Amino acid sequence: MARIVEVGEADDPRVDDFRDLSRADRRPDRPGGRGLVIAEGVVVVRRLLASPYPVRALFGVHRRLDELSADLAAVDVPAYAADADVMAQVVGFHLNRGVLAVADRAPEPEPRELIAGAQRLAVLEGIGDHENLGSLFRNAAALGVDGVLLGSGCSDPLYRRSVRVSMGHVLRVPFARLDAWPDDLALLRDAGLRIAALTPRAGSVPLGQADLDRGPVAVLLGSEGPGLTEEAIAAADTAVRIPMAGDVDSLNVATSAAVAFHEMGAGR
Repeated sequence: MARIVEVGEADDPRVDDFRDLSRADRRPDRPGGRGLVIAEGVVVVRRLLASPYPVRALFGVHRRLDELSADLAAVDVPAYAADADVMAQVVGFHLNRGVLAVADRAPEPEPRELIAGAQRLAVLEGIGDHENLGSLFRNAAALGVDGVLLGSGCSDPLYRRSVRVSMGHVLRVPFARLDAWPDDLALLRDAGLRIAALTPRAGSVPLGQADLDRGPVAVLLGSEGPGLTEEAIAAADTAVRIPMAGDVDSLNVATSAAVAFHEMGAGR
């Protein structure tokens, strides 16, 4: 059972994992970062507690920790309790959600491990916006996508904002990184997956005619604005598009992903 520990002063070193989040998140590529995974709010903290990520501690106001009492009964970690003012001084801003949890990272699967046996995968190139990435992972979880492969130019899925926007689903959808881009797309083809590049370019096949729900398939998605690179599109088996009405040429990438995931038969 988690141990409830009262914290009455903002300079208490026991809550250093939660300190100054407005200035420096705990990403490993940020100065002073230690690669911690940070969950915000009761729902996301609950999903972190149920994930494979090793939880280090919680920090919250009493009311939010009380809401998590059943979840805390199953873990052996400290849960630091403070009033809202002390918590705001530690975190660096007033946290409306009232509770945080931090965890160490879990080992990421190798791409071949993630690809093996998968029927539906999302492959991303240049998705650098943390909110788009979090939304995309939430869509992948909701629509039954087996995993996400991160190609060139993608941001960290475990960045605090991505975890929050995904509603914690980034903690349950497995992901792996493709280091040799786009050459590593050959791993998908070798495993028997068809690769469909989502692009509005002329000549691409309308999504409803692409038969994405037949056999193992991976949908390749690029960043908003420039979209997929020519190299990525050339490495795909087919180019597909979402038909648009009027003079609209594209959708937000997370929205496009949800449409494609549904077309793949995910969630049915």
